[in-house]
Amino acid sequence: MPRGGMVALDKLFDIAERRNPKRAFLFVSKVLGRHIPVSPGVMRAVYRQLAEQFPAVPQGPVLFIGMAETAVGLGAGVFDEMRQQVAESVYLTSTRHPVDGELLCEFKENHSHATDHLLYLPADAELRRRVLEARTLVLIDDEATTGNTFINLLDALRNEGGLQHITQVITVTLTDWSGDAVAQRSPLPVHNVSLVQGDWHWQQNPHAPVPVMPDVNVSSSGSVAITGKQSWGRLGMAQPAADLGTDIQPQAGEKILVLGSGEFVFEPFMLAERLEKLGAEVRYSSTTRSPIATGFAIQSAIAFTDNYGLGIANFVYNVAHQQFDRILLCTETPAASVDPLLIKALRKVAPRVEVICYE
Repeated sequence: MPRGGMVALDKLFDIAERRNPKRAFLFVSKVLGRHIPVSPGVMRAVYRQLAEQFPAVPQGPVLFIGMAETAVGLGAGVFDEMRQQVAESVYLTSTRHPVDGELLCEFKENHSHATDHLLYLPADAELRRRVLEARTLVLIDDEATTGNTFINLLDALRNEGGLQHITQVITVTLTDWSGDAVAQRSPLPVHNVSLVQGDWHWQQNPHAPVPVMPDVNVSSSGSVAITGKQSWGRLGMAQPAADLGTDIQPQAGEKILVLGSGEFVFEPFMLAERLEKLGAEVRYSSTTRSPIATGFAIQSAIAFTDNYGLGIANFVYNVAHQQFDRILLCTETPAASVDPLLIKALRKVAPRVEVICYE
């Protein structure tokens, strides 16, 4: 059921078919800004609604962790709403892109199309202290079904990462189907925050064809160097930099699509939010490695090769059937790393397509 007087369920998510034999269905969020383009204002309202549900947080460092890749932006948004309300806060994201830094721990997301997650310690000494001395742990994902991913991460942080000062856990999701599974299995007290809580049941069709999943289960460095600033969560964040595309100015009423890419999504969101406040009609979405079949919630799909040089399939959903005045594709790799097939497809959607990066 929706919490806090939130809108009807069909305003929050729809159903789609995963190209994944481990779990062949997917709840596609209409407010996440990942698979369905959405107004930045709607996304910000969701961050606030989740933040308003937080319990009292005791004194001591608070570690927020967003799950790659889908919930990296959601986690950053919730952190952005909470960082001035709690002392000594720090945001980290899990990642599937190894970078120069000290590895804190690794964990598994067993049902995912890409199971392996890496978590790095911040390079900044103060942010590193907040991580290692964290007393409250906030785990953020788009949904919880069994709670296994949260439990796997908690175990890795305490046993492999040595985080022994944690006294409570707060899980944050858009949709929570896990019941009290995390609380039952956690050695620490758990408080759940979500827009929707409930359960679902399904019956297997033994005659249904098994979907074929592209090979996207890759956690490694590609042949293209990451040139973007690592200030948005992969190596720790105290506050958003909001320094991407600062020279871009919209026309009043201009219809703009801002696309983040992979895990690089929150600074692009901040750009989209700024343009919307300046009077443009903005929608925000992101590229993803998540393989989803067209149909149901997915009205269109663009397939192309990733910009990290991994040689894996990436996708943009629910864009190809629309029209915009301008598309801003934001990457943490050089502009030349973008697959020309993606640019060609986006130019059918908008007369202006620009790659925005930190070059």
